[in-house]
Amino acid sequence: MSGEAPTKRRLVRAGERGKEGEFRHPYNPASEIHGVMLSRLCGLGRVAVSLTRVPPGKESFVFHLHHTEEEWMFVLSGRGTAELEEEVVAVGPGDFLGFPPGVAHHLRNDGAEDLVYLCGGENLATEVADFPRLRRRIVRYGGEKGGFAVYPWDAEVPLFK
Repeated sequence: MSGEAPTKRRLVRAGERGKEGEFRHPYNPASEIHGVMLSRLCGLGRVAVSLTRVPPGKESFVFHLHHTEEEWMFVLSGRGTAELEEEVVAVGPGDFLGFPPGVAHHLRNDGAEDLVYLCGGENLATEVADFPRLRRRIVRYGGEKGGFAVYPWDAEVPLFK
């Protein structure tokens, strides 16, 4: 029927995930992430779950922390290095990483094969995250249809005056 929202699937089989998306973080030239947002395919909006792949020699994102959202990763295959605050640890298949608000983190694939993992976290309508090494703060607002703004570390953020 016209005008109705499409029905979301409750089961996404391996062959039905569709084409991987690709993301490269604009602040990290080594960033290269390929993946599928599994949770969106099932109509989930409050939680994000993705199947993610980082090629050898690449990095996932940029060293960052969230102020209110929790994140996590579960390594399926490959090897890498995780930066957890000031600690650097090797990660591999079966390892689970949890990032409460305020915990800075980053992941690199320094292995010889793709680093494949499930990752996710909360998907709040408004979030503030910091890139401590870059001295930048990002504010995301309005949920999936909103936007974001990046500020210098010491700038007053208008949203929170």
